[in-house]
Amino acid sequence: MSEMLSATFITVFIATVIAQAMPLMLAAVGETIGEQAGILNLGIEGVMLIGAYTGFVVTLMTGSFWIGMLAGAIGGVVANAAMLVLNVWLGLNQIVIGLAITLIGEGITSVLYLQNYTSSPASLGAQPRMPIPGLSEIPVIGPALFRQSGIFWLMIVLILVLAFALARTSWGLSTRSAGQKPSSLDAAGGSVMRTRSTAVILSGVLVGLGGAYLALLTTATFSPHLTNGLGFIAIVITMLSRGRILIVMLTSLVYGLAVAMGPALQVIGFTVPADIIKMLPFIIVIVMLIVFARSSVVPPALGAPYTRGAR
Repeated sequence: MSEMLSATFITVFIATVIAQAMPLMLAAVGETIGEQAGILNLGIEGVMLIGAYTGFVVTLMTGSFWIGMLAGAIGGVVANAAMLVLNVWLGLNQIVIGLAITLIGEGITSVLYLQNYTSSPASLGAQPRMPIPGLSEIPVIGPALFRQSGIFWLMIVLILVLAFALARTSWGLSTRSAGQKPSSLDAAGGSVMRTRSTAVILSGVLVGLGGAYLALLTTATFSPHLTNGLGFIAIVITMLSRGRILIVMLTSLVYGLAVAMGPALQVIGFTVPADIIKMLPFIIVIVMLIVFARSSVVPPALGAPYTRGAR
């Protein structure tokens, strides 16, 4: 029990929570922007995997985590292009397209990895830290919170800027109108197609970044099915968060807490079956879904293609 209360144990626990929460947070913010514009993308899992694999390979080739993250974002946009073309431009079914993206993403990344890295598995080194003077010296929480990488801080700034933009800017209003009542946006002189296209592209960037963060900073490697359902958890969190990015951030931290809890219990001395530890994050998500499902609100036009002139 003394180890439970030790400063090192708590510091590592907090750092683990953050490391596990960040990929989900980025993916869920990307899905939030898409859903607010009326796009339900069940392909998040596949987009994350493509972003993760692309970022991993480029980082191995260049030695730069920053270039790897950029490559992950580009990979996410390319993967999301199917949703952009087939749904936003051609009006085909979002659910079918999303499931196809997930299946293709899982298949492509698995085949490419097994062909290129099975004989000599590759892993990445640690990303250099960027400690904040003064704050990083705070006992216990300082090393966990304020000795993160520069990529971490950039992602936090990006998420907070998008939270403000979605809630307080004309772009955010147009995005929400495209999901709430696209005919009103059309009547006001806005372009539903352009608004949704922007949302899909931005969603691809964020989900790709989430996948790249998972591979480069959280696990420092890639393996087939690395996301392990994280994309679908992002969709659930998005729907429970009612379009509020700050709530997305909090619920992502709850997930990170659930993931970190399993190993922590074993360190403390509790005998917990390995299967229970693996199931714990999903159990927490299911409990959240049961508790908050009735209060969740989704845009009325979510999942519905828009035809100009329709009311």
